[in-house]
Amino acid sequence: MKPASDIALLRRALPYLRPHARVFALALLAAPASALLTIAQPFLLKLAIDEGIVPGDLDRLSQLTVAYLGAVGVAYVMELTYSIAMSHASLRTITDLRRVIVQHTLSRSQAFFDRQPVGRLLTRATGDLEALGDTLTEGAITVVLDALLVVGILIAMFVLHPGLTMVMLAVAPALILVLEALRRGLRRLYHEVRESLSELNAYVAERLTGVRIVQLYSDEARTLVELDERLGRYRRATVRTNTRDAMLYAVVDGISSVCVALMLWYGAGEVVRGAVSAGLLVAFIDYLGKLFRPIQEFSQKVAIVQRASASLEKIFDLLDDTTAISSGAAVASPLGGALRLENLRFAYGDGPEVLRGVDLVIEPGQVVAVVGRTGSGKSTLGRLLTRSYAPYSGSIRLGAVELADIPPSQLREHVGLVHQDVHLFPDTVRFNIALGAEISDERLYDALSAVDAVDVVAGLGGLDAHLASDAGNLSVGQAQLVAFARTMARDTPLVILDEATASVDSLTEVRVQRATDALLASRTVLVIAHRLSTIVGADLIAVMHEGRIVERGTHAQLLAQGGRYAELYARQFAEQGDAKP
Repeated sequence: MKPASDIALLRRALPYLRPHARVFALALLAAPASALLTIAQPFLLKLAIDEGIVPGDLDRLSQLTVAYLGAVGVAYVMELTYSIAMSHASLRTITDLRRVIVQHTLSRSQAFFDRQPVGRLLTRATGDLEALGDTLTEGAITVVLDALLVVGILIAMFVLHPGLTMVMLAVAPALILVLEALRRGLRRLYHEVRESLSELNAYVAERLTGVRIVQLYSDEARTLVELDERLGRYRRATVRTNTRDAMLYAVVDGISSVCVALMLWYGAGEVVRGAVSAGLLVAFIDYLGKLFRPIQEFSQKVAIVQRASASLEKIFDLLDDTTAISSGAAVASPLGGALRLENLRFAYGDGPEVLRGVDLVIEPGQVVAVVGRTGSGKSTLGRLLTRSYAPYSGSIRLGAVELADIPPSQLREHVGLVHQDVHLFPDTVRFNIALGAEISDERLYDALSAVDAVDVVAGLGGLDAHLASDAGNLSVGQAQLVAFARTMARDTPLVILDEATASVDSLTEVRVQRATDALLASRTVLVIAHRLSTIVGADLIAVMHEGRIVERGTHAQLLAQGGRYAELYARQFAEQGDAKP
């Protein structure tokens, strides 16, 4: 896909600038005033020499000196006003855009996160936005104003002496060609820098998240080798970019020196011949300094704009992602606890179907378990019921409403999930159970009591005790009990237990079973089971194989059939002598 132009990318960013348009307007008013006063300064210097110093008119010299100092002072105030206004508006814009990126990311489906490493997403919300912020404060808008300053200086020079101006412009074609060539190269190089940085951040985030596994299997050496490879790509791209950036500045600096030399060579001769005044020559040399300063800064700002363009491409690629969880108006019909699946089919992306025509009915208050070998599709079923993935074919109905028509916020008030992989935040126990909801301490303790976890929280120091990062001060089973309490604290009619006991010890499994029994008292429960001992009392057990339900019945009925369930049960408990014929 052809990269978008700098102007197209900046134009697309305009909606994020509009809320702060008044502050940007203040900056845009202050900067031209500063530019006009900057253009006036060399002219005042010329008058001071030609009308004050040369004729010896001290009164006129005093007047022009005051005017010159006034122009310098007011220009400084205008430049300061511009800088403060631009910084304020730019930071507000970046803050808004960062919120948009995070909000957009939170609304994506699980398929999006399967494709996007966390480190890459962090790069978009941090480094790429910082590059855009640099452009707003130092690049995109000031490039235009610098161009106006250059044009204004050239006009003033032509008015004062066309001949001297043409001598200076003799080097302009070479300067323009070199700047354009370097600018084009910078865009590609900054794109490489942003891409290599996002890959580096993604790798570091992945390894830090899995640091226990890295250390457990003594994988530090190989991790550092792979890190060095990514660091090398980022370093090489950055060095090439900095080299090209330095070339921009050096070229402009060299050409400005050539122009000053030409001006002295040609202008001094004109002064000797009386064609120009000494004040005019000094003014031209001053104009040259003021002319090449924005051109030198222009070379740096071109680099800033190119860096931001590369970042904007990445940001808009993220914002253009359409794998969102579809939403709509709240459903007025009561959802109830009944769940009906009819000819349900689903595939991950372009892959083969994982679910191939699943039919299942769960009545309110029932406990239904889904079992099967790894890869049979049972966990996928749970993911579809929480709308982590979409779309599906067939039908999933809660009460009389199709699942795809229920807004995610309303659905998640109706469906609770306890997953095998528990995530607890490094915050208080209260926060990890309530997750920001207004839930009283009495209700929180009722939830903890229902799942037999009051002693776990008491051992930590109560609801205000802080959990360590990655729940390091809890066992796997204790963390699972907190997750059960999180679900118990909410009045969700339907609860999905997705292999919630797969990683816990036998003693904690007894607690989890009691927690499950507490859920059964008032809710519809779908158990996606790994340990079959946890579902022997289920009202219905559905056995999945290759994306289909191949058996269904109670525990006793399925054992009597001697089919796949009986085989799974016998294999899992034969060593303990628990299997039944």
